[in-house]
Amino acid sequence: MGHEYQDACSLEMARQVAAGLPLHPEWITLARTNLARWRERNADAPSLLRCYDEWAMLLDLPIPQICAILTAQTDEAQRLRQNTPFAGVLSPQEVWEIKRRLRHDQTAA
Repeated sequence: MGHEYQDACSLEMARQVAAGLPLHPEWITLARTNLARWRERNADAPSLLRCYDEWAMLLDLPIPQICAILTAQTDEAQRLRQNTPFAGVLSPQEVWEIKRRLRHDQTAA
């Protein structure tokens, strides 16, 4: 499966995160923890560090704005979703179900 499939998966996962974020503001803390850990691991990758810094600023926004950014269907939002700090919010089962469903949808189309 190509980029379209990956982008569709990222968007659907972001939609699920956005749907749950108002009920789980603690996910912001998880996202910040992920960013801190990734900064340490990727300290020698300036482009990733810029992305992490961008996300850190976005996480200071009100939750409705974060949700809008997560689910926007723009090139900018697509770029941001490629390094979403919300890894770990959805269970592995939820992630695999999204991927399975979208893979089925693409092969049926």
